[in-house]
Amino acid sequence: MCSRPDRIGRGGLRAAAILLALVVAALALPSGHAASFVRLALGVGALSHPGIAVDDIRLELDARSVAGALHIGRVRIAGREWRALEVRCGRVAVDAGALACAGASVHVAGRRLPLEVDLDSALGAGPLRVAMRLATGGRIDAHVDAEGGVRVQWRALRLVDAETIVGAWRADLVSAIRHYQPGGTLDGELQLITVAGESRLALSSRLSGAQFGSADGLLAGEGLDIGFALDARGAGRTWSWTASADWRAGAAYVHPLLIEAGAGLKAAGRADGGRIDVDEAQLSLDGVEEIIVRLVLDRERGVFETIVLEIAGADLARIGPRWLAPLLAPASAARLNFAGRADARLAWRDGRLDTAALTLDGAGFGLAAATGSAPGVPAELGDASVAEGEALARAIAQPRGDDLLALGPISGALAWSARQPGRATLQVAGGRWEKLTLGAFALDAELEARTLRLAYARVPLLDGALVFENLRLVRGDGGWEGRGGVVLEPVSMPLFTAALGLPRMAGVMSAALPGVRVTPGEIALDGALVVSVFDGWLQATGLRLREPFGVAAHLVAEVEARHIDLAQLTEAFSFGSISGHVDAEVRGLELLHWRPTAFDARIASIAGSERRRISQRAVQNLSALGGGGAVAAVQRSLLRLFDTFGYRELGLRCRLAVDVCEMGGLEGADGADGGFVIVRGGGVPALDVIGYNRRVDWNELVARLQRVVAGDVSVTIQ
Repeated sequence: MCSRPDRIGRGGLRAAAILLALVVAALALPSGHAASFVRLALGVGALSHPGIAVDDIRLELDARSVAGALHIGRVRIAGREWRALEVRCGRVAVDAGALACAGASVHVAGRRLPLEVDLDSALGAGPLRVAMRLATGGRIDAHVDAEGGVRVQWRALRLVDAETIVGAWRADLVSAIRHYQPGGTLDGELQLITVAGESRLALSSRLSGAQFGSADGLLAGEGLDIGFALDARGAGRTWSWTASADWRAGAAYVHPLLIEAGAGLKAAGRADGGRIDVDEAQLSLDGVEEIIVRLVLDRERGVFETIVLEIAGADLARIGPRWLAPLLAPASAARLNFAGRADARLAWRDGRLDTAALTLDGAGFGLAAATGSAPGVPAELGDASVAEGEALARAIAQPRGDDLLALGPISGALAWSARQPGRATLQVAGGRWEKLTLGAFALDAELEARTLRLAYARVPLLDGALVFENLRLVRGDGGWEGRGGVVLEPVSMPLFTAALGLPRMAGVMSAALPGVRVTPGEIALDGALVVSVFDGWLQATGLRLREPFGVAAHLVAEVEARHIDLAQLTEAFSFGSISGHVDAEVRGLELLHWRPTAFDARIASIAGSERRRISQRAVQNLSALGGGGAVAAVQRSLLRLFDTFGYRELGLRCRLAVDVCEMGGLEGADGADGGFVIVRGGGVPALDVIGYNRRVDWNELVARLQRVVAGDVSVTIQ
């Protein structure tokens, strides 16, 4: 005997009860009638309930064994879909108006899931109970009452079981689950009640002892304890809801951010078919007074129509190291420190940033040259409150030998839009670059979608200033690029050398760089940096600075010096005394984090009839720099008799490569014994200074110079 499948409309779960009643009626026939059929099959086209839809239902019973099987072509719950679902029961029992099946197996697309099902249903409009037991000890209990209310509880569900269960109907997700290797347990409860056509859904769940990790290490979590709750009301496809989340323990790494427990979330919104609106989500986070998120999700297109993020009262000293540094400069995060307060508002449309606004109050930013915890910040201010922000910013701005850049306190506002021009107006109280102190200055820049224009800015530097003119930067796919002009107003060399800890030098330094070109990772300067010093001048051209604020800042330049007074130079560096003038050239100069790595340097006396004398100490020091220098034997006794000597010309060369300096002296004056003439004597008394070590370790040569300046070098006079 077989019934013809019919379609039952919105009878909901009561239709299921009718189907079961037909089955029970067949089983309850007298034995004679029961023997009139061997197999019974009943079919229903579809059953529906708010949020739940079941299609292509077929129930089969075997009269001889009273075994049964329920086949479902498709199940849809809250937008998710499963196909080819089958529940097989070894024996169906009917007793006192109830139907029961114990130890049933569940199959999806022909694959058996690692669980067993107990089914207990009253006939007609009575309740329905379903219990599912997982092989690993987890349990799911579902209850449907006579009015259609649904209650589902789950206990000790292990995330590791997700691969087995999910893989039965979504094989494409198995590889993703394996990739993250989830662990932990899930407990919770769901209730769904429908009264007068309106439904209410309440969900609460907690994830305990959870962990995950990707093979590449970019995503990981450990010891996670997170609670979640959802309360929704609605009818059909229109719902309003509230939700909350509480992160109690554990930490997660989402490259490049390390996120620790303590955050909380409260949200409210609406759902209408393919659209979800989050009217307001409040996120609690240490170091921020208020964080609010509003968004609209288009589920059909799979995109966020809008996202609005508002941040008020952010303590930069607390959130900077954890959130800002990894995002702004992942490679230098440990070298960045922050201070002060900030408010911000960001808005996205269709996945693209649309507007941005930022307000700073007493903010400070520092970049240290060496890694360490809170570089440049006194230990007692490491956990400064918002009220101490300005004090911390000023602490950051104090000169330190190991800091590369610091600015603050900074106050002002920035407004940017992808659709209309914006502006940035900032007041900077001061700062420093390396050991150079910067005075107070203002920045007033025009902002467009991908362009920044700075017409003029003057940054005081010692007793001069850096002036930026007509600077225009455009953000491309690879980073910022553009050009402008820079003028260095004259800076006193005595102040400059004192700030850098160098011997005092007279003169001034200035520059006119009309073409400053900025490309991702490099700043190139057209024009010349000129220093008036030692009665002559020094000029640097072809300046290029790569990774200016990176760990491996790299400077390239060509340097020439003309008419340098040796008397002033040697006096400034306590080298001894040499009179006369020299010219110098440094070709192919390369500095890696301000340390020379390559150059070809020459220094030579200027031809002429000026008086030229060299002191005994200067002879000794030049001899030491020459690497085992020597004075002709017939002249050595003169060192004991005279304090100064006449010379005709001098010259010295160093070609640096791979930490080795190839030494040389006067052009065309090399000796047959391999020596090179550094000083050629002339006048009365006269002597030659000769070097013999052609290859000198650069670090050793620098050490010799330091000893020379300190007065710790001498030669033995015999």
